[in-house]
Amino acid sequence: MENPFKQLDQPLKEVPSELKAKVMHDVAMAKLFMELAELFSYNIGHIIESVQSKRQKHN
Repeated sequence: MENPFKQLDQPLKEVPSELKAKVMHDVAMAKLFMELAELFSYNIGHIIESVQSKRQKHN
């Protein structure tokens, strides 16, 4: 079995432009989905903090 760490010293190879474009598109789509999920979900940390602060004010 070949040691994969020996390949780290080798010069970098150019990535095909089609593959680079596909990866960038996939990253952009993932970022879009994350932003949409953030828009339509509750910020749980903020909710917990607000509930705790309201409870402390009433006590």
